[in-house]
Amino acid sequence: MKKIWWRLLSLVFILILAWLWIIINPKPAFAQINTINYNNASLEHRDFSYLDLTGFNFVAAEMRGANFQGANLTNTILTKGVLLKANLQDVNLTGALVDRVTLDGANMKNAIFTEATLTRSRFYNADITGADFTDALIDRYQVSLLCERADGVNPVTGVSTRDSLGCR
Repeated sequence: MKKIWWRLLSLVFILILAWLWIIINPKPAFAQINTINYNNASLEHRDFSYLDLTGFNFVAAEMRGANFQGANLTNTILTKGVLLKANLQDVNLTGALVDRVTLDGANMKNAIFTEATLTRSRFYNADITGADFTDALIDRYQVSLLCERADGVNPVTGVSTRDSLGCR
C-alpha cells in the first residue's frame, strides 16, 4: 500500500512541476518569430535584388515594377499581391504562398517555384523561360496557358520548364 501512495504522490509532484514550468517559462509562437511584414505596403519599383527575404510577408502589397532579381523568397507569403512587370529573374520561391497574385508581364526567367502554391494567380505575358515549377500547385487553366510558352531549362535545378509544368 505504501508503494502505491508513494507512486501516486510522485506522479502528482511531477505533474505540478510540469505545470509550473509551462506557466513560468512561456515562449512566443514559433511561426512568426523574426519575420518582416510588408502587408498592404506600397513597394512600387522597390529594389529587393539579391536579398534574403526568407519567410517575409507581402500580403496585399503593391509591387508593380519591383526588382526581386536573385532574391531568396523561400517560404514567403505573397497573397493578393500585385507584381505587374516585376523582375523575378533567378528568384527562389521554394515553398512560397503566391495565392491571388497578378504577375502579368513579369520577368520570371530561371525562377524556382518548387513546392510553391500559385493558386488563383495570373501570369499573362510573363516570361517563364527556364522557370522550375516542380511540385507547385497551379490552377489547371493557368498551367495550360503557361505550357503554350514554356521553354528552357533552369540552370540551378536542371529541370526543364515544360517538364516541371507537366506539359504534353
